[in-house]
Amino acid sequence: MTAARDAARAIDALKRGWPVAVGADDGRVVVLAIETANDVSLAAFDAGQPADVLLSAARAATLNLANQRDAASPACPALIERVPWLDLPTAIALADPVRDMATPLKGPFRAKGVTAPAACAAALRLARLAGLLPALFVRADGPAEAEVDAAVLDDYEDPAHLVIASQARLPVAVSERAEIVAFRHVADAAEHVALIIGTPDGTPPLVRLHSECLTGDVLGSLKCDCGPQLNGALKAMTQASWGILLYLRQEGRGIGLINKLRAYALQDQGFDTVDANLRLGFGVDERDFRVAARMLSLLGQLKVRLLTNNPQKVAGLETAGIAVAERVPHKMGENPHNSAYLATKRDRTGHVL
Repeated sequence: MTAARDAARAIDALKRGWPVAVGADDGRVVVLAIETANDVSLAAFDAGQPADVLLSAARAATLNLANQRDAASPACPALIERVPWLDLPTAIALADPVRDMATPLKGPFRAKGVTAPAACAAALRLARLAGLLPALFVRADGPAEAEVDAAVLDDYEDPAHLVIASQARLPVAVSERAEIVAFRHVADAAEHVALIIGTPDGTPPLVRLHSECLTGDVLGSLKCDCGPQLNGALKAMTQASWGILLYLRQEGRGIGLINKLRAYALQDQGFDTVDANLRLGFGVDERDFRVAARMLSLLGQLKVRLLTNNPQKVAGLETAGIAVAERVPHKMGENPHNSAYLATKRDRTGHVL
């Protein structure tokens, strides 16, 4: 767990706007997250020589840098030379695609060769794990508040570190016979919960993997179908012999609340949910369904009936050792505000609607 603690410290430092050193087999870089930097921290980071800017390959392509030789590989990070006019406000606009409409005339920028691509890729991964935009000021050396090696990031995310922290009886509106079980990931301190509806009877439970959605579950957002799906799942479990709701702390398909709101802003500019995530520098779906599999395993449930329209959830559970005896369709909550969102899920992410 020492290595995982290193990753946790590095993530915390990035969030706080502190420099972090990231090492890999090809070298070491020191980075400062553009999103959490300020004039004082950047001036200290720039001491001696202005730090260059490190961007994801997807963001570099959006900025039309992929036609430059040193930024042409779609799989590699792009390093942008820091020129005098590339100050903090310009870097923030460079990092955040939501600002593209407000500041369309960016550049010209010149890409430089990345001397430690593995270390740079690990640094961008670290930013994503921190829920930050994958855009960093970078230098080859210097002091840092935390240091982490690329090799430990897999261990940090390993769902085997998830343990049961607490459980209690919890009567809820749909059923007085319910129990809540809280899980904690001892590496990243993330907390997930399972709500068990009814009494286990030896049959495969009806299970819903529900990713946290503050806007839909709590605020009643009409931009998604999360709230109706959550309520519908709980009702369906009362009609089955018993069921388990897994409430996963993976907001916005795993990109976090702030980045989800950025994706919403991009949708208002005409991009669908897939392209919005990609423009932000994230994958189409950053969720880790191994976490759900680990929760079910700790509950002693290795065979389930899965309430979902998403075949990737079925595949994710089965790959992690949970047998899915049946996929139970779960369609509800369509309205004029989310019809395009649901169409994107059907047409671009393989949902069966």
